[in-house]
Amino acid sequence: MLRWDMFSEIHQLRQIGLKRAQAARKLQINVKTVSKYWGKTPDEFAAMRRASKRRSRKLSHYEDVILKWIQENPDMSCGQIRDWLKEYYRDYSVQERTLRRYVSELRKKYGVVKPVVTREYQAVADLPAGRQLQVDFGEKRVRNTGGGYTKLYVMGTVLAYSRYKYGEWSEKPLTTSMFIRMLRGCFEHLGGVPSELVFDQDRLIAVSENYGDIIYTHEFERFKQAMGFDVYLCRRGDPESKGKIESVIKYIKKNFASHRLYTDIRSWNQSLQEWLKRTANYNPHGTTKRVPAEAFEEERQYLKPLVESSIIEEDETRMVHKDNTVLYKGNRYSVPLGTYRPQMTMTVRVREEGGNLSLWDATSDELVAKHSLCMRKGQLIQKRNHCRDYSVKIEELYEETLVLLGGGDQAATFLRGIHREKTRYTRDQFKLLEKLTLKHSAEVIREAIGYCLERGMYSAVDCRDVAVWLDEQGSNDSESAGIGEIGTIPGWMKVRAEKRDITTAYKHLAGGGV
Repeated sequence: MLRWDMFSEIHQLRQIGLKRAQAARKLQINVKTVSKYWGKTPDEFAAMRRASKRRSRKLSHYEDVILKWIQENPDMSCGQIRDWLKEYYRDYSVQERTLRRYVSELRKKYGVVKPVVTREYQAVADLPAGRQLQVDFGEKRVRNTGGGYTKLYVMGTVLAYSRYKYGEWSEKPLTTSMFIRMLRGCFEHLGGVPSELVFDQDRLIAVSENYGDIIYTHEFERFKQAMGFDVYLCRRGDPESKGKIESVIKYIKKNFASHRLYTDIRSWNQSLQEWLKRTANYNPHGTTKRVPAEAFEEERQYLKPLVESSIIEEDETRMVHKDNTVLYKGNRYSVPLGTYRPQMTMTVRVREEGGNLSLWDATSDELVAKHSLCMRKGQLIQKRNHCRDYSVKIEELYEETLVLLGGGDQAATFLRGIHREKTRYTRDQFKLLEKLTLKHSAEVIREAIGYCLERGMYSAVDCRDVAVWLDEQGSNDSESAGIGEIGTIPGWMKVRAEKRDITTAYKHLAGGGV
């Protein structure tokens, strides 16, 4: 409030013929302040001072609590102080300008400086009613009742015409299904769907920009088509395209979340809805000078009818990791080998059904895997047939390999012996024999198999080594010498590893020598 000496100087400058702007520059005060008292009489000015003192005395009842708030939180805005006073004191009715002056005086009196953060924005033309809803996300660390901090995630929306706001918080990072559920809750709250939604290029919405041909996530594409809205994706580094929601997210984080104690997500979101009704959508907007809640009543009729929510499934999506597993509720569930591809992001939809977890291809809607749901944490739930490629069964592979080897009892006996002695590696052994048929003649392979059978060597590796040696010797030499004669085989194939008695090893370890 202006002092008596300042009021006197204003009227002295007026009497000597100065204009209001000139008087304001002379006294270094705002020209609006000069205009306010330019035509006032001393009695009227005295009455204004008495009224101001009465208002100041009314706010003095809240001095201790306001001072405590701004000392603990120097960046606390006057708008948030007013909201908290209205929240905790039902009889509070002081005008915002009076409160701003009072808080400013308290800051000067007690030396509480408010940090200043500046940012530049570019004006965007207003859009018609029902046309556009801007959507954005944010995160905030808030103090909890346990004395620590909790990180929360928020989705906020604002209608471009009425500036009507909506928001919802989550304790976990948002997934596509969580975001769709929140967005559907927003539409239900609004009672309709706008024509266009504005987003950042977020992974929850778009997989790729693809030079203008936007590729959306499968789940969001289904939701978009069902609800019937268009999407405008902002270019990277272009916040002015959605400057309204940028301000709203900052408003929610600063005015609502800052310095508020967190207990649980349910009561936190309930407090947010009350704050939206009490403050965010009730106070006149600084640009439009209209109350958002009142302007929204006019805009509501331009929204498109809300589609029945039953047509939207509640499936969540998960990414397939390089070890061919999917993370779900703290556990890893396997998918068939080869599902993960290094050059392509593979996602599956997860669905709980009667104690089972079904994994569906997000693109083709084909069932990828099905597991029993595990209630513990940190477990690997894996099916054995997911560990190898079982697209071809062993019996089928046996028949195919037998044909490649030329058939006959000798080849069949050799293959059955491999399957019996190397059950775990049968598939690999048969694959190696298949490669041998491409490198060696049928006669060489037949002789190699015969040699292995005579000595009980049921191994595709031994068969390969014999075949290589036979090719080196030449077919004529092998026919004249005979494969069964010991003098014709290479020396390394005669060598057998010496088997030591176990007691010899114990003596060696004990230091007794060999």
